Amino acid sequence: MSKPNEQIEITGTLEPGFADILNPDALAFIADLHRRFNPSRKTLLDARLARQAQLDGGQDPDFEAISADIRSGNWQVRPVPEDLQDRRVEITGPVDRKMIINALNCGAKCFMADFEDASSPTWENMVQGQINLRDANARKIDFEDAARGKSYNLKADPAVLIVRPRGWHLDEAHMLVDGQPMSASLFDFGLYLFHSYEALKDLSSGPYYYLPKLENAAEARLWNMVILHAQSTLGLPVGTVRATVLIETIMASFQIDEILYELRDHIVGLNCGRWDYIFSYIKRFAKRADRTLPDRAEVTMASPFMHAYSRLVIETCHKRGAHAIGGMAAQIPVKGDNAANDAAFAKVRADKEREVKDGHDGTWVAHPGMVALAMEVFDEHMPAPNQVERLNGYSASAADLLTPSTGTITLGGVRTNIEVGILYIASWLRGQGAAPIHNLMEDAATAEISRAQLWQWRVHGAKMDDGRTIDTALLEQQFAEILGQMRAACDGAQWGASRNEEAASVMRGLVFDDDFAEFLTLPAYQLIK
Repeated sequence: MSKPNEQIEITGTLEPGFADILNPDALAFIADLHRRFNPSRKTLLDARLARQAQLDGGQDPDFEAISADIRSGNWQVRPVPEDLQDRRVEITGPVDRKMIINALNCGAKCFMADFEDASSPTWENMVQGQINLRDANARKIDFEDAARGKSYNLKADPAVLIVRPRGWHLDEAHMLVDGQPMSASLFDFGLYLFHSYEALKDLSSGPYYYLPKLENAAEARLWNMVILHAQSTLGLPVGTVRATVLIETIMASFQIDEILYELRDHIVGLNCGRWDYIFSYIKRFAKRADRTLPDRAEVTMASPFMHAYSRLVIETCHKRGAHAIGGMAAQIPVKGDNAANDAAFAKVRADKEREVKDGHDGTWVAHPGMVALAMEVFDEHMPAPNQVERLNGYSASAADLLTPSTGTITLGGVRTNIEVGILYIASWLRGQGAAPIHNLMEDAATAEISRAQLWQWRVHGAKMDDGRTIDTALLEQQFAEILGQMRAACDGAQWGASRNEEAASVMRGLVFDDDFAEFLTLPAYQLIK
Protein backbone atom coordinates (compact mmCIF):
# COMPACT_ATOMS: atom_id res chain seq x y z
CA MET A 1 0.00 0.00 0.00
CA SER A 2 1.10 3.53 -0.69
CA LYS A 3 1.07 5.03 2.84
CA PRO A 4 0.88 3.75 6.41
CA ASN A 5 -2.37 3.43 8.33
CA GLU A 6 -1.37 6.23 10.72
CA GLN A 7 -2.68 8.68 8.08
CA ILE A 8 -6.12 7.05 8.14
CA GLU A 9 -8.56 8.41 10.71
CA ILE A 10 -11.96 7.01 11.59
CA THR A 11 -14.10 9.74 13.14
CA GLY A 12 -17.30 7.70 13.44
CA THR A 13 -18.19 5.69 16.51
CA LEU A 14 -16.88 2.12 16.48
CA GLU A 15 -19.98 0.15 17.41
CA PRO A 16 -19.72 -3.60 18.19
CA GLY A 17 -18.44 -5.42 15.13
CA PHE A 18 -17.24 -2.28 13.36
CA ALA A 19 -13.55 -2.82 14.20
CA ASP A 20 -13.63 -6.16 12.40
CA ILE A 21 -15.07 -4.81 9.17
CA LEU A 22 -12.74 -1.79 9.46
CA ASN A 23 -9.64 -3.82 10.28
CA PRO A 24 -6.20 -2.42 9.38
CA ASP A 25 -5.83 -4.46 6.18
CA ALA A 26 -9.27 -3.44 4.93
CA LEU A 27 -8.60 0.22 5.71
CA ALA A 28 -5.23 0.10 3.99
CA PHE A 29 -6.87 -1.45 0.91
CA ILE A 30 -9.57 1.20 0.55
CA ALA A 31 -7.23 4.06 1.44
CA ASP A 32 -4.95 2.95 -1.37
CA LEU A 33 -7.89 3.09 -3.78
CA HIS A 34 -8.72 6.58 -2.58
CA ARG A 35 -5.17 7.90 -2.88
CA ARG A 36 -4.75 6.52 -6.38
CA PHE A 37 -8.10 7.48 -7.87
CA ASN A 38 -9.59 10.36 -5.91
CA PRO A 39 -7.73 13.03 -7.91
CA SER A 40 -9.30 11.68 -11.09
CA ARG A 41 -12.69 11.57 -9.40
CA LYS A 42 -12.38 15.24 -8.47
CA THR A 43 -11.36 16.14 -12.03
CA LEU A 44 -14.39 14.35 -13.44
CA LEU A 45 -16.72 16.09 -11.01
CA ASP A 46 -15.27 19.43 -12.10
CA ALA A 47 -15.89 18.39 -15.70
CA ARG A 48 -19.58 17.87 -14.87
CA LEU A 49 -19.82 21.48 -13.75
CA ALA A 50 -18.08 22.72 -16.88
CA ARG A 51 -20.46 20.71 -19.05
CA GLN A 52 -23.40 22.11 -17.11
CA ALA A 53 -22.31 25.63 -17.99
CA GLN A 54 -22.41 24.69 -21.68
CA LEU A 55 -25.91 23.24 -21.31
CA ASP A 56 -27.06 26.35 -19.46
CA GLY A 57 -25.81 28.35 -22.42
CA GLY A 58 -28.07 26.49 -24.82
CA GLN A 59 -25.75 23.74 -26.10
CA ASP A 60 -27.43 20.35 -26.47
CA PRO A 61 -25.74 16.98 -25.97
CA ASP A 62 -25.24 14.77 -29.02
CA PHE A 63 -23.54 11.55 -30.04
CA GLU A 64 -19.83 12.42 -30.23
CA ALA A 65 -17.96 12.11 -33.51
CA ILE A 66 -14.72 11.27 -31.71
CA SER A 67 -16.14 7.91 -30.57
CA ALA A 68 -18.03 7.02 -33.75
CA ASP A 69 -15.66 4.10 -34.38
CA ILE A 70 -16.65 2.57 -31.02
CA ARG A 71 -20.34 2.85 -31.88
CA SER A 72 -19.83 1.31 -35.32
CA GLY A 73 -17.24 -1.29 -34.28
CA ASN A 74 -17.80 -5.03 -34.07
CA TRP A 75 -17.02 -5.86 -30.44
CA GLN A 76 -18.77 -7.43 -27.47
CA VAL A 77 -18.40 -7.45 -23.70
CA ARG A 78 -16.91 -10.37 -21.79
CA PRO A 79 -19.41 -13.26 -21.46
CA VAL A 80 -21.83 -12.95 -18.57
CA PRO A 81 -21.32 -15.29 -15.56
CA GLU A 82 -23.69 -18.23 -15.22
CA ASP A 83 -25.48 -16.93 -12.13
CA LEU A 84 -26.27 -13.63 -13.88
CA GLN A 85 -27.74 -15.19 -17.01
CA ASP A 86 -31.30 -15.03 -15.65
CA ARG A 87 -32.14 -11.68 -14.07
CA ARG A 88 -35.80 -11.51 -15.01
CA VAL A 89 -36.89 -10.05 -11.68
CA GLU A 90 -34.65 -8.08 -9.36
CA ILE A 91 -35.67 -6.51 -6.07
CA THR A 92 -33.92 -3.51 -4.59
CA GLY A 93 -33.70 -2.11 -1.11
CA PRO A 94 -31.50 -0.74 1.66
CA VAL A 95 -28.74 -2.64 3.42
CA ASP A 96 -30.43 -3.13 6.78
CA ARG A 97 -30.29 -6.69 8.10
CA LYS A 98 -33.96 -7.69 7.98
CA MET A 99 -34.38 -6.21 4.50
CA ILE A 100 -31.42 -8.16 3.19
CA ILE A 101 -32.81 -11.45 4.50
CA ASN A 102 -36.32 -10.78 3.19
CA ALA A 103 -35.04 -9.67 -0.22
CA LEU A 104 -32.74 -12.66 -0.63
CA ASN A 105 -35.62 -14.96 0.35
CA CYS A 106 -38.44 -13.36 -1.68
CA GLY A 107 -38.11 -15.38 -4.89
CA ALA A 108 -36.48 -12.69 -7.03
CA LYS A 109 -33.53 -13.75 -9.16
CA CYS A 110 -31.30 -10.95 -7.85
CA PHE A 111 -31.26 -8.49 -4.97
CA MET A 112 -29.60 -5.12 -5.33
CA ALA A 113 -28.43 -4.09 -1.86
CA ASP A 114 -28.31 -0.33 -2.06
CA PHE A 115 -25.85 1.88 -0.20
CA GLU A 116 -27.01 4.77 -2.36
CA ASP A 117 -30.50 6.16 -2.99
CA ALA A 118 -32.40 3.64 -0.84
CA SER A 119 -30.16 4.12 2.20
CA SER A 120 -29.61 7.14 4.37
CA PRO A 121 -25.79 7.40 4.61
CA THR A 122 -25.48 7.52 8.37
CA TRP A 123 -22.22 6.04 9.62
CA GLU A 124 -24.10 3.25 11.37
CA ASN A 125 -26.11 2.36 8.24
CA MET A 126 -23.05 2.27 5.99
CA VAL A 127 -20.80 0.15 8.21
CA GLN A 128 -23.53 -2.10 9.58
CA GLY A 129 -24.60 -2.65 5.97
CA GLN A 130 -21.13 -3.99 5.17
CA ILE A 131 -21.36 -6.35 8.15
CA ASN A 132 -24.77 -7.54 6.99
CA LEU A 133 -23.56 -8.26 3.46
CA ARG A 134 -20.47 -10.06 4.72
CA ASP A 135 -22.68 -12.26 6.88
CA ALA A 136 -25.08 -12.89 3.99
CA ASN A 137 -22.26 -14.11 1.77
CA ALA A 138 -21.00 -16.31 4.60
CA ARG A 139 -24.57 -17.69 4.88
CA LYS A 140 -24.54 -16.69 8.56
CA ILE A 141 -27.07 -13.88 8.50
CA ASP A 142 -30.10 -13.91 10.80
CA PHE A 143 -32.20 -11.35 12.64
CA GLU A 144 -34.34 -11.37 15.76
CA ASP A 145 -37.21 -8.87 15.81
CA ALA A 146 -37.90 -8.75 19.54
CA ALA A 147 -40.75 -6.26 19.18
CA ARG A 148 -42.68 -8.61 16.90
CA GLY A 149 -41.40 -11.86 18.28
CA LYS A 150 -40.18 -12.97 14.85
CA SER A 151 -36.98 -14.61 13.67
CA TYR A 152 -35.52 -14.16 10.19
CA ASN A 153 -33.13 -16.65 8.60
CA LEU A 154 -31.72 -17.15 5.14
CA LYS A 155 -33.44 -19.84 3.05
CA ALA A 156 -31.77 -22.20 0.61
CA ASP A 157 -31.10 -20.87 -2.90
CA PRO A 158 -31.33 -17.15 -2.15
CA ALA A 159 -31.25 -14.43 -4.81
CA VAL A 160 -27.93 -13.42 -6.35
CA LEU A 161 -26.52 -10.44 -4.47
CA ILE A 162 -25.56 -7.24 -6.29
CA VAL A 163 -24.31 -4.17 -4.41
CA ARG A 164 -24.78 -0.52 -5.36
CA PRO A 165 -22.12 1.78 -3.88
CA ARG A 166 -22.70 5.48 -3.53
CA GLY A 167 -22.08 7.73 -6.53
CA TRP A 168 -18.89 9.52 -7.51
CA HIS A 169 -20.24 12.81 -6.13
CA LEU A 170 -20.45 11.67 -2.50
CA ASP A 171 -17.88 11.64 0.31
CA GLU A 172 -17.69 9.43 3.40
CA ALA A 173 -17.08 12.06 6.06
CA HIS A 174 -16.33 9.55 8.83
CA MET A 175 -13.14 8.23 7.24
CA LEU A 176 -10.32 10.68 6.58
CA VAL A 177 -7.42 9.75 4.35
CA ASP A 178 -4.50 12.15 4.73
CA GLY A 179 -6.89 14.61 6.36
CA GLN A 180 -9.54 14.56 3.63
CA PRO A 181 -12.93 12.77 3.53
CA MET A 182 -12.79 9.53 1.59
CA SER A 183 -14.69 8.92 -1.62
CA ALA A 184 -17.94 7.21 -0.61
CA SER A 185 -17.91 5.19 -3.84
CA LEU A 186 -14.51 3.71 -3.10
CA PHE A 187 -15.38 3.17 0.57
CA ASP A 188 -18.46 1.10 -0.32
CA PHE A 189 -16.90 -0.68 -3.29
CA GLY A 190 -13.62 -1.50 -1.57
CA LEU A 191 -14.97 -2.76 1.74
CA TYR A 192 -17.46 -5.06 0.05
CA LEU A 193 -14.86 -6.50 -2.32
CA PHE A 194 -12.27 -6.98 0.42
CA HIS A 195 -14.65 -8.89 2.68
CA SER A 196 -16.62 -10.82 0.05
CA TYR A 197 -14.50 -12.17 -2.76
CA GLU A 198 -13.37 -15.38 -1.04
CA ALA A 199 -16.84 -16.30 0.25
CA LEU A 200 -18.41 -15.55 -3.12
CA LYS A 201 -15.90 -17.78 -4.89
CA ASP A 202 -16.96 -20.63 -2.63
CA LEU A 203 -20.57 -19.94 -3.67
CA SER A 204 -19.61 -20.09 -7.39
CA SER A 205 -20.55 -16.43 -7.61
CA GLY A 206 -18.61 -13.21 -7.54
CA PRO A 207 -18.46 -9.60 -6.38
CA TYR A 208 -21.22 -8.00 -8.44
CA TYR A 209 -22.01 -4.29 -8.48
CA TYR A 210 -24.45 -1.72 -9.77
CA LEU A 211 -22.61 1.51 -10.65
CA PRO A 212 -24.80 4.61 -10.32
CA LYS A 213 -25.15 8.06 -11.86
CA LEU A 214 -22.39 7.88 -14.47
CA GLU A 215 -22.47 10.81 -16.88
CA ASN A 216 -20.10 9.60 -19.57
CA ALA A 217 -17.49 7.11 -20.72
CA ALA A 218 -14.68 8.89 -18.86
CA GLU A 219 -16.44 8.16 -15.57
CA ALA A 220 -16.87 4.53 -16.63
CA ARG A 221 -13.16 4.41 -17.51
CA LEU A 222 -12.29 5.50 -13.98
CA TRP A 223 -14.42 2.68 -12.54
CA ASN A 224 -12.63 0.24 -14.82
CA MET A 225 -9.25 1.46 -13.60
CA VAL A 226 -10.40 1.09 -9.99
CA ILE A 227 -11.62 -2.46 -10.65
CA LEU A 228 -8.42 -3.48 -12.44
CA HIS A 229 -6.23 -2.17 -9.64
CA ALA A 230 -8.39 -3.70 -6.90
CA GLN A 231 -8.33 -7.10 -8.60
CA SER A 232 -4.58 -6.91 -9.06
CA THR A 233 -4.01 -5.94 -5.43
CA LEU A 234 -6.08 -8.90 -4.21
CA GLY A 235 -4.58 -11.33 -6.74
CA LEU A 236 -7.85 -11.79 -8.61
CA PRO A 237 -8.13 -12.48 -12.34
CA VAL A 238 -9.42 -9.77 -14.66
CA GLY A 239 -13.19 -10.14 -14.89
CA THR A 240 -13.70 -11.35 -11.31
CA VAL A 241 -15.58 -8.15 -10.49
CA ARG A 242 -18.65 -7.69 -12.68
CA ALA A 243 -20.76 -4.57 -12.96
CA THR A 244 -24.09 -3.36 -14.23
CA VAL A 245 -24.21 0.35 -15.00
CA LEU A 246 -27.36 2.36 -14.42
CA ILE A 247 -28.14 4.56 -17.40
CA GLU A 248 -29.89 7.12 -15.24
CA THR A 249 -28.52 10.41 -16.55
CA ILE A 250 -29.47 12.15 -19.76
CA MET A 251 -25.80 12.64 -20.64
CA ALA A 252 -25.04 8.91 -20.37
CA SER A 253 -27.77 8.09 -22.89
CA PHE A 254 -25.54 9.63 -25.56
CA GLN A 255 -22.59 7.39 -24.61
CA ILE A 256 -24.15 3.97 -24.06
CA ASP A 257 -21.80 2.16 -26.45
CA GLU A 258 -18.82 4.02 -25.05
CA ILE A 259 -19.67 3.14 -21.45
CA LEU A 260 -20.00 -0.53 -22.35
CA TYR A 261 -16.70 -0.37 -24.22
CA GLU A 262 -14.75 1.18 -21.35
CA LEU A 263 -15.99 -1.54 -18.97
CA ARG A 264 -16.08 -4.38 -21.51
CA ASP A 265 -14.01 -6.77 -19.38
CA HIS A 266 -16.21 -6.23 -16.33
CA ILE A 267 -19.65 -5.13 -17.44
CA VAL A 268 -22.62 -7.50 -17.73
CA GLY A 269 -25.46 -5.11 -18.47
CA LEU A 270 -27.18 -1.77 -18.21
CA ASN A 271 -30.25 -0.72 -16.27
CA CYS A 272 -32.82 1.94 -17.09
CA GLY A 273 -32.89 3.94 -13.87
CA ARG A 274 -36.00 5.84 -14.83
CA TRP A 275 -36.52 8.08 -11.79
CA ASP A 276 -32.96 9.37 -11.67
CA TYR A 277 -33.12 9.78 -15.46
CA ILE A 278 -36.11 12.12 -15.14
CA PHE A 279 -34.31 14.04 -12.41
CA SER A 280 -31.17 14.25 -14.54
CA TYR A 281 -33.18 15.60 -17.48
CA ILE A 282 -34.68 18.34 -15.30
CA LYS A 283 -31.33 19.12 -13.65
CA ARG A 284 -29.28 19.38 -16.82
CA PHE A 285 -31.91 21.59 -18.48
CA ALA A 286 -33.12 23.40 -15.36
CA LYS A 287 -32.30 26.80 -16.85
CA ARG A 288 -34.01 26.04 -20.15
CA ALA A 289 -37.67 27.09 -20.25
CA ASP A 290 -38.23 24.93 -23.35
CA ARG A 291 -37.33 21.78 -21.43
CA THR A 292 -39.84 21.86 -18.59
CA LEU A 293 -41.79 18.68 -17.88
CA PRO A 294 -45.38 18.22 -16.73
CA ASP A 295 -46.47 16.71 -13.42
CA ARG A 296 -44.26 13.80 -12.42
CA ALA A 297 -47.21 11.39 -12.66
CA GLU A 298 -47.53 12.20 -16.37
CA VAL A 299 -43.87 11.45 -17.18
CA THR A 300 -44.07 7.69 -17.69
CA MET A 301 -42.02 5.22 -19.68
CA ALA A 302 -44.65 5.61 -22.41
CA SER A 303 -43.55 9.24 -22.83
CA PRO A 304 -41.73 9.39 -26.20
CA PHE A 305 -38.38 10.62 -24.87
CA MET A 306 -38.40 8.03 -22.08
CA HIS A 307 -39.44 5.17 -24.36
CA ALA A 308 -36.72 6.17 -26.85
CA TYR A 309 -34.05 5.98 -24.16
CA SER A 310 -35.28 2.62 -22.90
CA ARG A 311 -35.34 1.08 -26.38
CA LEU A 312 -31.89 2.49 -27.17
CA VAL A 313 -30.49 0.84 -24.03
CA ILE A 314 -32.00 -2.50 -25.08
CA GLU A 315 -30.68 -2.35 -28.64
CA THR A 316 -27.19 -1.26 -27.64
CA CYS A 317 -26.88 -3.88 -24.90
CA HIS A 318 -27.99 -6.74 -27.11
CA LYS A 319 -25.67 -5.68 -29.90
CA ARG A 320 -22.79 -5.97 -27.41
CA GLY A 321 -23.88 -9.18 -25.64
CA ALA A 322 -24.99 -7.41 -22.46
CA HIS A 323 -28.25 -7.62 -20.54
CA ALA A 324 -30.74 -4.75 -20.53
CA ILE A 325 -32.59 -4.48 -17.23
CA GLY A 326 -35.80 -2.47 -17.00
CA GLY A 327 -36.73 0.13 -14.46
CA MET A 328 -38.33 0.29 -11.06
CA ALA A 329 -42.00 -0.31 -10.40
CA ALA A 330 -42.45 1.88 -7.33
CA GLN A 331 -45.94 0.58 -6.49
CA ILE A 332 -46.37 -1.45 -3.32
CA PRO A 333 -49.33 -3.56 -2.14
CA VAL A 334 -52.11 -1.48 -0.59
CA LYS A 335 -53.61 -2.99 2.55
CA GLY A 336 -57.26 -2.35 3.35
CA ASP A 337 -58.19 -0.87 -0.03
CA ASN A 338 -58.92 -3.50 -2.65
CA ALA A 339 -59.53 -1.01 -5.46
CA ALA A 340 -56.25 0.81 -4.83
CA ASN A 341 -54.42 -2.51 -4.51
CA ASP A 342 -55.87 -3.76 -7.80
CA ALA A 343 -54.87 -0.51 -9.50
CA ALA A 344 -51.30 -0.79 -8.20
CA PHE A 345 -50.96 -4.34 -9.47
CA ALA A 346 -52.46 -3.39 -12.83
CA LYS A 347 -49.89 -0.60 -13.24
CA VAL A 348 -47.03 -2.98 -12.45
CA ARG A 349 -48.35 -5.57 -14.89
CA ALA A 350 -48.65 -3.04 -17.70
CA ASP A 351 -45.18 -1.68 -16.99
CA LYS A 352 -43.55 -5.11 -17.01
CA GLU A 353 -45.41 -6.22 -20.12
CA ARG A 354 -44.10 -3.18 -21.97
CA GLU A 355 -40.56 -3.89 -20.83
CA VAL A 356 -40.44 -7.57 -21.74
CA LYS A 357 -42.17 -6.99 -25.10
CA ASP A 358 -39.70 -4.22 -25.93
CA GLY A 359 -36.85 -6.65 -25.26
CA HIS A 360 -35.68 -6.11 -21.69
CA ASP A 361 -33.99 -9.12 -20.08
CA GLY A 362 -35.21 -8.32 -16.59
CA THR A 363 -36.83 -5.70 -14.41
CA TRP A 364 -36.94 -4.13 -10.96
CA VAL A 365 -39.57 -4.16 -8.23
CA ALA A 366 -39.52 -2.34 -4.90
CA HIS A 367 -41.55 -4.73 -2.75
CA PRO A 368 -41.54 -8.51 -2.25
CA GLY A 369 -45.29 -8.50 -2.87
CA MET A 370 -44.69 -7.54 -6.51
CA VAL A 371 -42.11 -10.24 -7.28
CA ALA A 372 -44.59 -12.96 -8.27
CA LEU A 373 -46.47 -10.65 -10.63
CA ALA A 374 -43.33 -9.47 -12.41
CA MET A 375 -42.08 -13.05 -12.60
CA GLU A 376 -45.36 -14.18 -14.14
CA VAL A 377 -45.17 -11.53 -16.86
CA PHE A 378 -41.56 -12.29 -17.78
CA ASP A 379 -42.14 -16.06 -17.65
CA GLU A 380 -45.02 -15.69 -20.10
CA HIS A 381 -43.20 -13.54 -22.62
CA MET A 382 -39.58 -14.61 -22.07
CA PRO A 383 -39.36 -18.37 -21.46
CA ALA A 384 -35.57 -18.38 -21.96
CA PRO A 385 -33.23 -17.01 -19.26
CA ASN A 386 -32.86 -13.79 -21.26
CA GLN A 387 -33.39 -12.39 -24.75
CA VAL A 388 -29.95 -10.92 -25.34
CA GLU A 389 -29.89 -12.39 -28.85
CA ARG A 390 -32.88 -10.24 -29.83
CA LEU A 391 -32.17 -7.21 -32.01
CA ASN A 392 -35.00 -4.86 -32.97
CA GLY A 393 -33.07 -2.65 -35.39
CA TYR A 394 -33.89 0.39 -33.28
CA SER A 395 -31.94 3.64 -33.34
CA ALA A 396 -32.60 6.98 -31.67
CA SER A 397 -31.74 10.52 -32.69
CA ALA A 398 -30.69 13.28 -30.35
CA ALA A 399 -34.13 14.83 -30.80
CA ASP A 400 -35.80 11.57 -29.76
CA LEU A 401 -33.91 11.69 -26.47
CA LEU A 402 -34.23 15.42 -25.81
CA THR A 403 -37.75 16.46 -26.80
CA PRO A 404 -39.71 16.77 -23.55
CA SER A 405 -43.04 15.06 -23.05
CA THR A 406 -46.20 17.10 -23.18
CA GLY A 407 -48.77 17.35 -20.42
CA THR A 408 -50.12 19.62 -17.75
CA ILE A 409 -48.85 21.11 -14.53
CA THR A 410 -51.48 21.11 -11.81
CA LEU A 411 -51.79 22.46 -8.30
CA GLY A 412 -52.07 18.83 -7.19
CA GLY A 413 -48.73 18.11 -8.84
CA VAL A 414 -47.15 21.10 -7.11
CA ARG A 415 -48.49 20.03 -3.73
CA THR A 416 -47.46 16.40 -4.25
CA ASN A 417 -43.91 17.52 -5.01
CA ILE A 418 -43.77 19.63 -1.86
CA GLU A 419 -45.26 16.92 0.35
CA VAL A 420 -43.17 14.04 -1.05
CA GLY A 421 -40.03 16.15 -0.84
CA ILE A 422 -40.57 17.03 2.81
CA LEU A 423 -41.68 13.55 3.87
CA TYR A 424 -38.83 11.81 2.07
CA ILE A 425 -36.10 14.16 3.30
CA ALA A 426 -37.46 13.79 6.85
CA SER A 427 -37.31 10.01 6.52
CA TRP A 428 -33.75 10.29 5.18
CA LEU A 429 -32.73 12.49 8.11
CA ARG A 430 -34.17 9.89 10.48
CA GLY A 431 -31.93 7.26 8.87
CA GLN A 432 -34.41 5.57 6.54
CA GLY A 433 -33.61 5.94 2.84
CA ALA A 434 -36.52 3.96 1.38
CA ALA A 435 -39.86 5.41 2.45
CA PRO A 436 -43.39 4.26 1.61
CA ILE A 437 -45.36 7.42 0.78
CA HIS A 438 -48.87 7.34 -0.69
CA ASN A 439 -48.54 3.68 -1.71
CA LEU A 440 -45.26 4.21 -3.57
CA MET A 441 -41.79 3.24 -2.37
CA GLU A 442 -39.88 6.49 -2.63
CA ASP A 443 -36.12 6.90 -2.61
CA ALA A 444 -33.81 9.86 -3.10
CA ALA A 445 -34.47 10.02 -6.84
CA THR A 446 -38.15 10.84 -6.49
CA ALA A 447 -37.42 13.55 -3.93
CA GLU A 448 -34.87 14.92 -6.39
CA ILE A 449 -37.54 15.09 -9.11
CA SER A 450 -39.90 16.85 -6.72
CA ARG A 451 -37.54 19.64 -5.71
CA ALA A 452 -36.06 19.99 -9.22
CA GLN A 453 -39.45 20.45 -10.84
CA LEU A 454 -40.47 23.07 -8.30
CA TRP A 455 -37.23 25.01 -8.84
CA GLN A 456 -37.55 24.93 -12.62
CA TRP A 457 -41.26 25.80 -12.62
CA ARG A 458 -40.62 28.74 -10.29
CA VAL A 459 -37.65 30.12 -12.19
CA HIS A 460 -39.45 30.03 -15.54
CA GLY A 461 -42.87 31.03 -14.23
CA ALA A 462 -44.55 27.91 -15.53
CA LYS A 463 -48.32 28.03 -15.92
CA MET A 464 -50.65 25.59 -14.22
CA ASP A 465 -53.71 24.21 -15.95
CA ASP A 466 -55.86 26.73 -14.08
CA GLY A 467 -53.90 29.61 -15.62
CA ARG A 468 -51.99 30.61 -12.49
CA THR A 469 -48.25 31.21 -12.61
CA ILE A 470 -45.98 29.22 -10.34
CA ASP A 471 -44.00 31.84 -8.47
CA THR A 472 -42.40 32.24 -5.06
CA ALA A 473 -45.58 33.54 -3.44
CA LEU A 474 -47.68 30.60 -4.63
CA LEU A 475 -45.08 28.07 -3.52
CA GLU A 476 -44.60 29.75 -0.15
CA GLN A 477 -48.35 29.55 0.43
CA GLN A 478 -48.41 25.84 -0.45
CA PHE A 479 -45.38 25.09 1.75
CA ALA A 480 -47.09 26.82 4.69
CA GLU A 481 -50.38 25.00 4.18
CA ILE A 482 -48.80 21.57 3.79
CA LEU A 483 -46.46 22.00 6.72
CA GLY A 484 -49.37 23.23 8.84
CA GLN A 485 -51.40 20.14 7.96
CA MET A 486 -48.48 17.90 8.85
CA ARG A 487 -48.01 19.65 12.18
CA ALA A 488 -51.73 19.44 13.02
CA ALA A 489 -51.62 15.66 12.57
CA CYS A 490 -48.92 15.25 15.28
CA ASP A 491 -48.52 15.98 18.94
CA GLY A 492 -45.43 17.85 20.09
CA ALA A 493 -43.24 14.81 20.65
CA GLN A 494 -44.25 13.24 17.35
CA TRP A 495 -43.57 16.46 15.49
CA GLY A 496 -40.06 16.78 16.88
CA ALA A 497 -39.24 13.16 16.16
CA SER A 498 -40.57 13.44 12.61
CA ARG A 499 -37.85 15.96 11.61
CA ASN A 500 -40.38 17.42 9.17
CA GLU A 501 -39.42 20.96 10.19
CA GLU A 502 -35.78 20.39 9.29
CA ALA A 503 -36.78 18.61 6.10
CA ALA A 504 -38.98 21.51 5.07
CA SER A 505 -36.07 23.89 5.64
CA VAL A 506 -33.85 21.77 3.39
CA MET A 507 -36.58 21.49 0.77
CA ARG A 508 -37.25 25.24 0.79
CA GLY A 509 -33.56 25.96 0.29
CA LEU A 510 -33.45 23.60 -2.68
CA VAL A 511 -36.55 25.18 -4.24
CA PHE A 512 -35.95 28.89 -3.52
CA ASP A 513 -32.17 29.29 -3.76
CA ASP A 514 -30.92 31.14 -6.84
CA ASP A 515 -28.49 28.33 -7.66
CA PHE A 516 -29.67 24.83 -8.51
CA ALA A 517 -28.04 22.29 -6.17
CA GLU A 518 -26.43 19.33 -7.94
CA PHE A 519 -27.82 16.77 -5.44
CA LEU A 520 -30.07 17.26 -2.41
CA THR A 521 -28.01 14.70 -0.50
CA LEU A 522 -25.00 17.05 -0.47
CA PRO A 523 -26.48 19.75 1.79
CA ALA A 524 -28.66 17.26 3.68
CA TYR A 525 -25.63 15.11 4.57
CA GLN A 526 -24.46 17.85 6.90
CA LEU A 527 -27.52 17.17 9.08
CA ILE A 528 -26.85 13.46 9.66
CA LYS A 529 -23.08 13.25 10.00
